[in-house]
Amino acid sequence: MILSCSLITLSLALAAEAAFGYPSRLYTWIGHPVTWIGRLIKELDRGLNRERWSFGRRRAAGVLALLLLLGITGSVAWMLQGALLPVGPAGLAILAVLAGTLIAQRSLHEHVAAVSQGLRESGLDGGRRAVSMIVGRNPQSLDEAGVARAAIESLAENFSDGIVAPAFWLGLGGLPGAALYKATNTADSMIGHRTPRHEAFGWAAARFDDLVNLPASRLTALLVIVAAALHRGASARNAWRAVRRDARQHRSPNAGWPEAAMAGALGLRLAGPRVYGNVLVEDRWMGDGRAEARAHDIERALALYRTACALLFGLATGSALVAWLIAR
Repeated sequence: MILSCSLITLSLALAAEAAFGYPSRLYTWIGHPVTWIGRLIKELDRGLNRERWSFGRRRAAGVLALLLLLGITGSVAWMLQGALLPVGPAGLAILAVLAGTLIAQRSLHEHVAAVSQGLRESGLDGGRRAVSMIVGRNPQSLDEAGVARAAIESLAENFSDGIVAPAFWLGLGGLPGAALYKATNTADSMIGHRTPRHEAFGWAAARFDDLVNLPASRLTALLVIVAAALHRGASARNAWRAVRRDARQHRSPNAGWPEAAMAGALGLRLAGPRVYGNVLVEDRWMGDGRAEARAHDIERALALYRTACALLFGLATGSALVAWLIAR
């Protein structure tokens, strides 16, 4: 019964978030769950990450910070779910709306589409401005093809960790599962970097984020492959081949799966050497197609993304129906 409720919540959350997103006025008024989690991470970083401590002690402090973050976030989500589920359909609907705030289908589409629009309307400068909102690399180092590839790579990777992963953990563990995942992923993005301040303290967050993203990254690649089979001009066969050949060659244990699938499906090369700040990061290419991506390729990627999101919704709804029938 608990699993069927989680899957029903997932199905409703995906539909609600795709339809409405997160209203900008609400963000201005109260912020967003991720910003609340971010404030907690900042406080833990400020209070527990002492530069005078040894590397080992700072790593241990990072483990403690992650445990505190997960404990607080999970407890709040568990209490909310426990209060809402007994209310019935109205409580389930509210729970789905809350869970939908942890999924980013609509906002990801808008941000990536803005890059294509920027390139078409304002040329390279417009594309650079738009892509700077979604990637960490230096936009001034990117030509038009680099901007387009960066947007498509961001779409593929964020489809995995911004949509499929929270959806996976929501379906498996309800609101607490999705909230715990989102806390982990936010911690990785804030402190999981190999910088002098965070190499030790952020180690636990980075490694745990790698672990919890493993199933979703593989599922994302599968969704992109199936979506490619439904699109004229995309290749499911090449997507599958790129995943098998390239995904494990990526410097990230997870990002290579959706990026390789997207690259193969669209006949592109993604990833490869990239500049973050002033640092050149060497990475393997995903896919063996052309590197000269354009605004049109971003729009092709978005079409695949929309189909893959529909497939995810169908999978969630079908699983919810099966779980409900079994629980009867």
